[in-house]
Amino acid sequence: VPMMGSPVRGIALAVVFIGALLAHVSVRPILGWRAEIDFLVIALLIVSVRVRPGHAALLGCATGLMIDALSPLGFGAGAMAGTLVGFAASWSKSVFFAEQAFLHAVFFFVGKVAMDVIYLTLEGRLSGTALLLQAVTWTPLAAVVTALSGVLLLLLLRPLLEARERRW
Repeated sequence: VPMMGSPVRGIALAVVFIGALLAHVSVRPILGWRAEIDFLVIALLIVSVRVRPGHAALLGCATGLMIDALSPLGFGAGAMAGTLVGFAASWSKSVFFAEQAFLHAVFFFVGKVAMDVIYLTLEGRLSGTALLLQAVTWTPLAAVVTALSGVLLLLLLRPLLEARERRW
């Protein structure tokens, strides 16, 4: 995905995304929580606010396809959800680009809830009360855990995300 800014910034965003992908497939299963941290959504949102909307939509689609590959029941639901969330996140960068932890937490929370609600609705595996229970209990809990983890990752990765090309 083409990145805005310097090549160093593009490499930094790629490293963040690949690191989150690796955490998603390695750390998340080890934790085994019911309300799991969604490292793919964190990666998608971190990168999406730093690239153009079209690139964010492509990244969201690719992220969604990764989600679909992990759970092929509703293949395509993850791709659609990722595309919509990535595109919306890129457009909302002016609101959430402020360096306030609370705004970042809200951003991650809303992004995770949107991703889950779109995915669950399109997947069609759950319906009625099961869908409602998932949407009002487990999705918000997972969104809170994801938001807290996302803010922590942003704080830890700040030097990498603010990488600039050196001029000699």
